[in-house]
Amino acid sequence: MKIYTKTGDRGDTGLQGNLRIAKSHSRIISYGMVDEANAALGIVLVNSLDDDITKILTNIQNDLFLVGADLSNPNLADIKNRVTSDMVERLEHNIDKFESELVPLTNFILPGGDIAAAQLHYVRTVVRRAETQVVQLSEKDEINSNCIKYLNRLSDLFFVMGRLINKRKNKDDIIWKI
Repeated sequence: MKIYTKTGDRGDTGLQGNLRIAKSHSRIISYGMVDEANAALGIVLVNSLDDDITKILTNIQNDLFLVGADLSNPNLADIKNRVTSDMVERLEHNIDKFESELVPLTNFILPGGDIAAAQLHYVRTVVRRAETQVVQLSEKDEINSNCIKYLNRLSDLFFVMGRLINKRKNKDDIIWKI
């Protein structure tokens, strides 16, 4: 099978259900940004990370692929390959678990410290941008609202995990100074 199909050479692309829309459509931009977050997360995963963090991030990569699949299917009656509330709750569980290892925040912090933590903070910003785009899509088209919730919690988890990586690697949070 060839990787190129030539079917998008005129600026449109296929969705699930054999629908075709412009590559500039908000839906395509939305799941493209989710794909970008997934690729950026792949960069984080080349670092030497604790096993629990690697396992969670690898699961998130699979979840992000599912978020993209969900966004590529405008037929909400088709319930396969959808983001679920259980996926959102799993993120919340991990946030709570990791926060229990951290000192509560008393200041704003800047991204940085260990390279993996800094990269994870970058992925957090990509996820925030994707979330914003998905919200814009939801204002025009009906989508699975769990996609927005998932992306929102995911950026929170990445913030906490960035701090956790720094702590575990004996790096201080970088405090914002005004």
